Amino acid sequence: MSHRTTKFVFVTGGVVSSIGKGLSCASIGALLEARGLKVTAVKLDPYINVDPGTMSPFQHGEVFVTDDGAETDLDLGHYERFIEGVRMAKRNNFTTGQVYESVISNERRGDYLGGTVQVIPHVTDEIKRRIFQAAEGIDVCLVEIGGTVGDIESLPFLEAIRQLRFEVGPENTLYIHVTLVPYIKAAGEFKTKPTQHSVKELLGFGIMPNIILCRSESKLDLKIKKKISLFCNVAENCVINAPDVSTIYELPLTLHAEGMDDRIVELLHIWTGAPNLNPWKKIVNTVKSPANGLARIAMVGKYVDLTESYKSLTEALHHGAFANDCKVEIIYVDSEEIEKEGIEPVIARASAGQGIDAILIPGGFGVRGSEGKITAAGYARTKKIPFFGICLGLQMAVIEYARSVAGIKQATSREFDENSNAAVINLMESQKHVDRKGGSMRLGAYPCALKKDTLTRKVYGQKEITERHRHRFEVNNAFRSQLEQAGLIFSGVWPEGDLVEIIEIKDHPWFIGVQFHPEFKSTPKNSHPLFKSFITAALKHRDLRNGVKSDPSNGRSKGSEGSDPRQLTIA
Repeated sequence: MSHRTTKFVFVTGGVVSSIGKGLSCASIGALLEARGLKVTAVKLDPYINVDPGTMSPFQHGEVFVTDDGAETDLDLGHYERFIEGVRMAKRNNFTTGQVYESVISNERRGDYLGGTVQVIPHVTDEIKRRIFQAAEGIDVCLVEIGGTVGDIESLPFLEAIRQLRFEVGPENTLYIHVTLVPYIKAAGEFKTKPTQHSVKELLGFGIMPNIILCRSESKLDLKIKKKISLFCNVAENCVINAPDVSTIYELPLTLHAEGMDDRIVELLHIWTGAPNLNPWKKIVNTVKSPANGLARIAMVGKYVDLTESYKSLTEALHHGAFANDCKVEIIYVDSEEIEKEGIEPVIARASAGQGIDAILIPGGFGVRGSEGKITAAGYARTKKIPFFGICLGLQMAVIEYARSVAGIKQATSREFDENSNAAVINLMESQKHVDRKGGSMRLGAYPCALKKDTLTRKVYGQKEITERHRHRFEVNNAFRSQLEQAGLIFSGVWPEGDLVEIIEIKDHPWFIGVQFHPEFKSTPKNSHPLFKSFITAALKHRDLRNGVKSDPSNGRSKGSEGSDPRQLTIA
């Protein structure tokens, strides 16, 4: 399908950042996909960084990684979780930095034949080229413009999408503007003026929105919608309200009830059937009325004050809960506090005395807080608490096991001590992958062979898997034999490079560490098997703590091959 038969939906934002453009875009994609359309989404980021790979998670949130190794904006995670028919790739996210890098490279090669290189047409042409590339073979391409209208960095993107309307035709383009309608408590009313000014700003760039998506704390009445319609030159039924919802997975249902997908297919002249939204209804019902209660997961990390750093991970835990018809409460535990006070008082305080049902150590970089994470891994191992270590979490578990069980008392990571003789975690020569900083880096999807008769093999139900990576350090092969002799099981290995991918231990209800990031492939409709199994183990531990017996006859269906068939009953 050429780009001229693809329909384009451009999503802009106004008034404030972090208004929910990414989730709105993802939810619209989910609605259109539910109507049988092939949908993709593209995020245009206005910052000059080439990608978010070197940006602080405190500034930018998590870095999402695609199969082809792109380090991208976290909104691509939303796209993949909501739009299941397409996998995100490098082409689905580009920045001002990448665009200018390409234009300058073209100029140096002489591609512009000595002409003066300008924002129009050279930069805008490069932006359009990348959008068309991402839209190839797609029915509807959603294009989200980062930032807010009026930001100086966004101007080339706005100009590019303005031009696109004339290139592909008004019947193939649609503009959605996401704006805030704040409630002023002192006045006791919603205010539409910020929306009016934002739309006026957009009109100044030659873009008239077809649909205005109004974000608000609570539902807007018809009077407010009529006012916005009148002052912003938008049809009344195209003023769509997106009030705050109890779970992000309720947003597709909310937008559908407001008529969002009906307006889009009508304005783009697309014929489709009614959407099947039953899977989303089931998810929302599980969130609001879980049959199997609550599991408390302690997430031990150093970015606990900024949950955006772990966006995909927290969502994957919720997906595991959906698959178990329960809810999870994620208790964020600061690993530096563990170093100062010890683990039990910190967990007791963080959980308000309720206790925890499982421990998870997420990925990360740097030595800060590492000893607290090592302590947490040892606590989970010795107390038989379900444990899940991801990336750095696996490395912390290996170091703890090496020190406490294998007799390597000074065990550490080369990342923490460059001169150590006991670096059980190290940069491995066999990686043969070099990133921009000159160090070894594995990015994107790699295969992993699973060892027979292991918990991991049972959970996955297959011999070989493919998972996404973003890390630089590996389990040191020089210590593998010693660790294996001490009882550590290397249940998954990257065959080509002979590098450890997964560890587990015997005589423990659930103790798995993975070098990759399984959270990137989990979706609300199809929980990743590791998260599904981890939450099942957490529920079992909760029952044991509370003296509740498992009941194998309450009707929960068995999952994938070898998954835990245990059925739960809540007292």
